[in-house]
Amino acid sequence: MNPKIVDWSGKRVWLVGASSGIGAALAGELARRGARVALSARSVDRLRALAIQGALLLPCDATDTTGLAGARASLLAAWGGVDLVIYLAGDYVPMRAADFDLVVAEKVVTVNFNAAMRLAATVLPDLRAGGGIAFVASVAGYRGLPRALAYGPGKAALIHFAECLHLDLAPQGIGVWVVNPGFVATQLTARNDFAMPALLTPGEAALATVAGMKTGKFEIHYPQRFTRVMKLLALLPYGLYFPLVRRLTGN
Repeated sequence: MNPKIVDWSGKRVWLVGASSGIGAALAGELARRGARVALSARSVDRLRALAIQGALLLPCDATDTTGLAGARASLLAAWGGVDLVIYLAGDYVPMRAADFDLVVAEKVVTVNFNAAMRLAATVLPDLRAGGGIAFVASVAGYRGLPRALAYGPGKAALIHFAECLHLDLAPQGIGVWVVNPGFVATQLTARNDFAMPALLTPGEAALATVAGMKTGKFEIHYPQRFTRVMKLLALLPYGLYFPLVRRLTGN
């Protein structure tokens, strides 16, 4: 079990990938609940535009280990420690075999997975019992899906990485969470050319994430009317899974 975070008052939370989407909404929600938030993204102007009073702004590129190390040093100098680190940075480019672009695919995987590992390597020495680290992945990491040739593999790897970390850190009282949203209305999902079932707003996703942190469970997934279906599909043998997904998605 993870620590159950019920009271956010005074919690020191570093959000990496906080300038838009779920990250921006979660930063605002945690600040309203009394948390001390440190916000990272490439653009300091976009972080300032969030207008979160008292937020510690630590602009950096999540893929850059030197930048992450500098942001960590600034955070520790300001706060003396951190209670919770949340990785929210992500990229999405719809891609199929017919238009596979290796350069783009590697860039997407770098943001969605490699950068999360780089953040973990940066902050693991700072994590203490009662706190921990959370990674925002996706239900697209459960099984292979159409258009997810670049996106899905990185999210699947991120889920696996979080599972391994949880096995190591949970006995020390350090939490590791994986957050697997369904469809959330962001600049990234706006690239989809199909109707997205059970679409949430970033604000709704932020509230669901906070609610999940109260439970102590490793995985936080939402909206459950959609994610439960995805979980059931993930249990099917390939002989059933592939034709059913093709039928459901029209592919």
